[in-house]
Amino acid sequence: MPTDEPAVRYEVDGAVATVTMNRPEVANAQNTAMIDGIDAAFDRADADDAVRVVILAGAGRHFSSGHDLKAIVGAEAPDEWVRMRDTPEGKFRHEQVMYVERCRRIHDFRKPTIAAVQGKCIAAGLMLACMCDLIVAADDASFSNPVLRMSGAGVELLVEPWELGIRKAKEFLLAGAELSAEEACRLGMVNVVVPAADLADRAREMADRVALVPPVTAQVVKDSLNHVGELMGKGASWKYHFMAHQWTHNTATAQAGLRERQQMGSMDEVFAARDRGQPPADSD
Repeated sequence: MPTDEPAVRYEVDGAVATVTMNRPEVANAQNTAMIDGIDAAFDRADADDAVRVVILAGAGRHFSSGHDLKAIVGAEAPDEWVRMRDTPEGKFRHEQVMYVERCRRIHDFRKPTIAAVQGKCIAAGLMLACMCDLIVAADDASFSNPVLRMSGAGVELLVEPWELGIRKAKEFLLAGAELSAEEACRLGMVNVVVPAADLADRAREMADRVALVPPVTAQVVKDSLNHVGELMGKGASWKYHFMAHQWTHNTATAQAGLRERQQMGSMDEVFAARDRGQPPADSD
């Protein structure tokens, strides 16, 4: 449904900027306009010396349902997808710039960031939340990445081993598990779980505490902590996974699955097929 509302809202209150994904009618599915809007909002936060902390939030019931599949497989595909999706080179460049580089920009952003997560946080929504330094989750939040059943190799950045540990990441991805907010907190993906009605206030309270740190100190310590991840191989693992992700896109299985999804009449049908998965060859 057409709307005059921006795909992303940007507000500043004191030392805290709030970037709000604003497509609640599609559970904040990420299309090109939203990704561009998030990036532009971070430009504004970076340029404003009064801003010390950025909160990334989602309007409505859900943080983000991930990539907008209608913009990939459906009739609503924007021009850039129409031009790019049919060539491996174009698809590689699009995903590298729009997903990997834009997400890593948030991960490496010089100011501390907090994701305020409620409802569903799925696939690319999870990838986006995990780019933030801290995650405050509502008690109704859930985290999942069920795209392996659609022949997708996770999403563009494999955050799960770094957030959950390797063994739990295997279960989460291969079994299509869904984590509650409490379980995600217990495993270390989430910092704190709060009542859903208090999410905005509690995220703001945390932002205000972080904002007490002098900006230069926060930047240096954040960079030093991120460097620990680099020394542990985080950047190299992400680069490897993105190449594996691209290779998987071009397998016969993935290409056949994409053609099938493009012929489906609704996203409900796409999701139902995803949840059925691919049965063994000898099944009835």
